Amino acid sequence: MLKGKPYTTDKIGQSGSSIFLYADAVLKIRPETEETRSEHIMLTWLDGKLPIPHCMYHAAECGTDYLLMSRVQGKMACDKTYMSDPVALTDALATALQLLWQVNTADCPVSWALDRKLAAARQRVERGEIDMENTEPDTFSDNGFQDPMHLLTWLEENQPPEDLVLSHGDFCLPNIFLTDGEPSGFIDLGRAGLADPWQDIALCYRSLVHNYSGKYAKGPVPATFDPERLFTALHIEPDWKKLRYYILLDELF
Repeated sequence: MLKGKPYTTDKIGQSGSSIFLYADAVLKIRPETEETRSEHIMLTWLDGKLPIPHCMYHAAECGTDYLLMSRVQGKMACDKTYMSDPVALTDALATALQLLWQVNTADCPVSWALDRKLAAARQRVERGEIDMENTEPDTFSDNGFQDPMHLLTWLEENQPPEDLVLSHGDFCLPNIFLTDGEPSGFIDLGRAGLADPWQDIALCYRSLVHNYSGKYAKGPVPATFDPERLFTALHIEPDWKKLRYYILLDELF
């Protein structure tokens, strides 16, 4: 299907996948995991419900997962085209969140509710798979948690109530594509499934802060940037406890 076709490699993101970009397709090669299996399931279930890649071919062989998909339309939300207007970008991201939550989840085949998410986190902690170099500065510190097991125990003992909706699971700017300022694609759906809406709100908020703080790209921060506009655009009050909880939970993934 791909023989002889030119491609480039994608270096954006932290998934650990090898990603090959073709004119009309994307090939992801990565170790087979629970998330890679979930991604294929969710791509199939979401086909026709949201603007997502179409699965062209999938195989898992000898512990390696191969996923060939169509390319979504538009540019990443972190493209400078959109980053230059924080107000419009934040409003577009709020629209993308609402598109997810409007999907009927009656027969959603995957759940990442806290019971499953915390069980997966425990496996990762016990296997020593936590990337301690890629966390928030104060998560593991004198004023934070001693180590991943300390954080996991706190998360297990402080679970907030859940209101399950369709969640992207990794709602950060590189995973959301826009066309003319409107949502046109969702990618990297390995953690998509049922979860509380604050799973996505928290990671969207964090991603906005990181992208405008200069963590991923240098440059002046527009005076109109205000991450709390996200709550205004969603017509909700900020729940800082849930926001902190889901950001801390993501430290284990």
